[in-house]
Amino acid sequence: MDRLDERRAMVENQLVARGIKDGEVLEVMLKIPRENFVPPELQPMAYRDRPLAIGEGQTISQPYIVAYMAEALHLSGQERVLEIGTGCGYNTAVLAKLAGEVYTVEIRASLSNLARDNLASLGIDNVHFKVGDGYLGWPEMAPFDRIVLTAAPSKIPKALFEQVTPEGCLLAPVGDWSQTLQIHRRQGSEWFARDLLQVQFVPLVRDPEEV
Repeated sequence: MDRLDERRAMVENQLVARGIKDGEVLEVMLKIPRENFVPPELQPMAYRDRPLAIGEGQTISQPYIVAYMAEALHLSGQERVLEIGTGCGYNTAVLAKLAGEVYTVEIRASLSNLARDNLASLGIDNVHFKVGDGYLGWPEMAPFDRIVLTAAPSKIPKALFEQVTPEGCLLAPVGDWSQTLQIHRRQGSEWFARDLLQVQFVPLVRDPEEV
């Protein structure tokens, strides 16, 4: 059953009402079936204004945060984007519809496989998956025009800054208990940071062998 009416209400009441203006972002949020990315027992809650558990102690972010972060990246459809924290693949799917190519790293193989299946079911084929430590990024495929984190480190890893193109940007929630969504824009060798809003994400965990 297509839940288009619920998606329309989500877009109007949760996104537009809170100031999301990017027409491409709104269109993508309207089209992607969020219920496909949550466990069956939570599908009736798919369009509520809240994060939902997806297993492995992880969550799918509330729709507003997904849209806010996508809008903050200012994607034109050509960019190579690195996502750290694939999760169930919902944010990945949004990025894939807005960018040229998406490279996504997830430390949990079970979630990476789930996301791969979720995106394949929607015919999304411009996403490249890797199971690994997000703190390391994906250096073999760098540089990236955009890097976005969907889990929070206490401090942004240096390795990720090194994988951004000279005119690119990095968007990440940063902090332990108190987190701030930060955008870091690069202009040549210079970086300019700005705090956007207070957020609450799950921690970005490390591979113990890499610590």
